[in-house]
Amino acid sequence: MQDILEKARDIRLVIFDVDGVLTDGSLFIGDGGEEYKAFNSRDGHGMKMLQQSGVDIGIITGRTSAVVRHRMESLGIQHVYQGQLDKLPAFEELAAKLGVTPAQVAYIGDDVVDLPILVRVGLAVVVQDAHPLVKQHSHWITPSPGGRHAARELCEFIMQAQGTLDGQLNHYLQ
Repeated sequence: MQDILEKARDIRLVIFDVDGVLTDGSLFIGDGGEEYKAFNSRDGHGMKMLQQSGVDIGIITGRTSAVVRHRMESLGIQHVYQGQLDKLPAFEELAAKLGVTPAQVAYIGDDVVDLPILVRVGLAVVVQDAHPLVKQHSHWITPSPGGRHAARELCEFIMQAQGTLDGQLNHYLQ
């Protein structure tokens, strides 16, 4: 565990997958083709606190959805890459844009399409209910499944490792 904490101390960018990570992976599609997703509000607040602590956040997802755009705008997340069937080019573009090395990046995913990024980053994280092969290539598995606080757990884990979590939480005790 000490090795994973050391990796987390160096993280400057966290990239999240959406379906299966920020959601439970369910897709609700209306008769008119509208897509609906359920996001966890505590995950969103964890992402806001992580940003406030100085860590950049990015989103790379294979699907394209207006609801993802709306949710990320509400969280103040500017680096959103949708429709990325091959996620690696978006990862490389975002890392170059922000001037971070792969060792300074954490990525959280849940399925085999996430492996090309997971095997390159400094902190590879998967949700509890991730595909077994993906779990084999991770540094840390969240205690919770996707869409059920896994994102919050990662955000707090990184802030704890970087010594910023208490400051973020103490703000609410004043």
